[in-house]
Amino acid sequence: MSGAREKKRAKKMRNQPVSVTMPAEPGPVPAGGPRPCPPPVSTFAQARAAEMKAMLKAVTQKSSNSLVFQTLPRQMRRRAMSHNIKRLPRRLQEIARKEAEKAVHQKKEQSKTKCRKARRRHVNLVAEFNRRQRKNIWLETHIWHAKRFHMVKKWGYCLGNSPTEKCYRACYRAMTNHCLLQSYSHFTTILLFQDLSYYCCLELTGKENELLKQLARICSIDTGLTFRVARCLSGRFQGSLNLYRADRYPEDALGPVTFIWKPRDGSENRQLWIWMHPALKQDVLNELKEIFQCSEPEKVYIPEPATSAQEEEQMDVVLSLGKKRKKEDKEGEKAVPVKKIIGDGTRDPLQSYSWISQTTGVVISDRTMEILRYRLIGPLSHCVLTETLKAASLQTEMADSESELNNWWVENCKDSEKVSLHQRQTAIFELLEGISSPSEMPPGTILGLTVGDPRVNLPKKKRKAMPDPEKYQDNDKVRQLYLEGVPVECAHSFIWDQDICKNVTENKISEQDLNQMRAQLLVPGSQLDLGPCESKIPILLVQQPGKMAGEDRPGWGSGWDIYLPKGWGMAFWIPFIYRGVRVGGLQEAAKHSEYQRTPHTPNDFPDCPAGMQFAKELEATLLEKFKRRPPAKRANYIKLGTLSPFICPWEQLTKNWEGRMNASEEFLCPSPPHAENCATEGNGFCDPEPEVAKKASPETGEVEETMEITSSEGAIKREGVPGSQNFGEGDEALTRGFVVLRSKKLLMQVAAWCYPTSGKDRRIRLISRLGQKEMTEDVFLPILMRYPRALVWVSLSLLRKGNPELHAMICIPTEDDLLHLSKDKLFCGPQEPKHRDIFKHRVQELKEEKKKRKKKKKKMEKEEEKDNVEALESDSPSVLDEETTEEHEDLILGLWPDTLPDVTSHCSRTLLGYVTRGDFSLAAGCGEALGFVSLTGLLYMLHGQPADKKGLVLLRTPASLQYRFARLTIEV
Repeated sequence: MSGAREKKRAKKMRNQPVSVTMPAEPGPVPAGGPRPCPPPVSTFAQARAAEMKAMLKAVTQKSSNSLVFQTLPRQMRRRAMSHNIKRLPRRLQEIARKEAEKAVHQKKEQSKTKCRKARRRHVNLVAEFNRRQRKNIWLETHIWHAKRFHMVKKWGYCLGNSPTEKCYRACYRAMTNHCLLQSYSHFTTILLFQDLSYYCCLELTGKENELLKQLARICSIDTGLTFRVARCLSGRFQGSLNLYRADRYPEDALGPVTFIWKPRDGSENRQLWIWMHPALKQDVLNELKEIFQCSEPEKVYIPEPATSAQEEEQMDVVLSLGKKRKKEDKEGEKAVPVKKIIGDGTRDPLQSYSWISQTTGVVISDRTMEILRYRLIGPLSHCVLTETLKAASLQTEMADSESELNNWWVENCKDSEKVSLHQRQTAIFELLEGISSPSEMPPGTILGLTVGDPRVNLPKKKRKAMPDPEKYQDNDKVRQLYLEGVPVECAHSFIWDQDICKNVTENKISEQDLNQMRAQLLVPGSQLDLGPCESKIPILLVQQPGKMAGEDRPGWGSGWDIYLPKGWGMAFWIPFIYRGVRVGGLQEAAKHSEYQRTPHTPNDFPDCPAGMQFAKELEATLLEKFKRRPPAKRANYIKLGTLSPFICPWEQLTKNWEGRMNASEEFLCPSPPHAENCATEGNGFCDPEPEVAKKASPETGEVEETMEITSSEGAIKREGVPGSQNFGEGDEALTRGFVVLRSKKLLMQVAAWCYPTSGKDRRIRLISRLGQKEMTEDVFLPILMRYPRALVWVSLSLLRKGNPELHAMICIPTEDDLLHLSKDKLFCGPQEPKHRDIFKHRVQELKEEKKKRKKKKKKMEKEEEKDNVEALESDSPSVLDEETTEEHEDLILGLWPDTLPDVTSHCSRTLLGYVTRGDFSLAAGCGEALGFVSLTGLLYMLHGQPADKKGLVLLRTPASLQYRFARLTIEV
């Protein structure tokens, strides 16, 4: 009998009457003797009463999930029985009545807003949208994205991951030839365009000396720029750096940030914006509050809304969504509620967004979602900007004495110095059209500007913005802009003033009013002239330099960031779309940084808390995907020699290489490790090579090579699911943790040693030209002593075919591999011998035990039914099952459980590092990868490689045995 039938029968017999027969008298009846006396009447009546009780119980209880009228024969059923109990036979009406009462209580309340017209009313829509934003905040462009993108919920936001249309190559062409747009209230590219408004902005206000004094504790000049650099401190340029916990460099990294100083305006206080990824916000904010001693939030007075009657009416409407609402335009009690901004109103008014220090006077304000951020990427960004945005016209009189529209602009236009500044900013902005690419501008250039409403000059049809050849002339002003950049006074913008931003947001002309004005034009389709009623919006333009490291494709991916006041997101978004830009999401942003060969936040920052959290979440996702596949279709990573296919064990990698360095005083052994070549057997810098054994496969009968793991290093215990890494916990060696090398001086030194060579003495000439030292033990041993457990960011380019994947292994080639490559230029790479799965028998034994326990449990259940035991499941087997399950829950076929051996010597080629991102590159025309390698292992490899083979490594994907040659470079 199948399992389904057994369950069905057990369910049916559950309510059947049990045996209530009285037990027989013990002892046999003697032959020929007197007959036994009949049982007493009371005993007989008691037995019959028990039988009748069991029978009545079985009759009244249902043995199925069917309703009463469904149990009748088909010829007696009527459709009306389902709602009219009187149509049932009288003997079943009482049971049906109880069923009906039970169904009423279980029935969910019907939605009050049945009518679609009521649901689509604006006030109800806004209330519904704000309700859906309680857990994940929407950007102002959310609805536009939701219709065209695959949406994901990350970092507390609902973001567009990738377009629903096929556009992988189109987005690359946009970044290379045209323009990509991204939103960085998250990030944006042109002509890739992205919305980067989800990026977080922290504003610091205080005395310059006090700010610089404390900010110097969380950054280091060793890594490049600091907050004190003069070109950024003036407000002319944007800076970028990596933050660390106070006085903890190079350990305890927090992540990368960009910063902008407000130009000096004569006040002793300065303003500083620090922009960061939302995954880093809480760590950075806590560190800033600690160094500035901002323990208590600043008390901000929240004024009563001016339209209190309207707000009360709106609340009444929200509470009675199902009732009809009458619209009255008069100054009566029932006016239409004020329109809210999508994405606004999600801030809790009772939550603190500003903190002040009583000792230093520094104020930290959270400006997240108060300032929107779009990004244009591509060489035609200047054409799109100059076509979409037009400088605001001067205005000296108010359009309406009662309205506050543009009152701040009228006041500033009365000042001749500010009018002159606006004219200079406009002239520089118009010069951008004569510059062919944003990469020709100085990196991080900032230009402040005040523009008119971009909805006014919207084109009739969507078209691509193209450059005008007449603009590209040898102009002295353009040449001066190339060399000197934007003057410091032209970097000023009114967007720094929160009161002006609030005025601009609250007095924005609605789309409805704008469309009514267009409908009243005498010539339909002609340009709308609002005159003094046109809104004036302060913005900030910040140049993004694109690819700056390396020698190939300089300036690729450059563009502009546009900073806007909140509430104007869609008003700027649609005009950009109508200029032919292509919109990108999170995946396009990751590809953009991949082609630039720069670390992507937070994926490529394994030493900061956000990067560690991202790695854990990615591991859980990949492991869940692995478990969903049938066991026969899963890759056996143990046989493939892959210890950690779902996460990169950086902690153990650096620890193993540190142990190798401590075991040997100098680099004596060439690659690969051989015991006989080491200084002392078992104690050299290298571990013994794993033994290769040939045996017959039990499945195919063929002879295959298998790896026997004979590592002398101790294994590190891992907690949690298979393939997991224990971050920051463990013994004393683990508490120190690893670091990522970000020292510019040391990176340039190591990069020169990795430089590919061809020809005699070329490396020596190159190193002398770069001002670096030749690779000797006196030079690199102090580096190893200072950074024993460091990782280095590297880029890899495959020499032949191959497509690197996530978590691919970077290994050191042996002398035989390099010799084979020099003889055969078409040699792709060696193969890893197949490993033996030492856990396969344990998994099979556990599976057999589980089957036996299941059969035993079913047998006990059947016996319990016969013996009339009410509890069908005894406690003892379930407890046993739970204990066994907990004991072996991490034992999965094909994954290495519990402990990891030495990751560096587990395979036939010594492990150097892991790939964090890899794919076929449309820019290079071959497979490219980015990742981290151990600094100790890299110097060991370079020290042992021939001069003409420097920087050659092997790549192997987790689900393959094939190694492939790749060129390793470090771009600074």
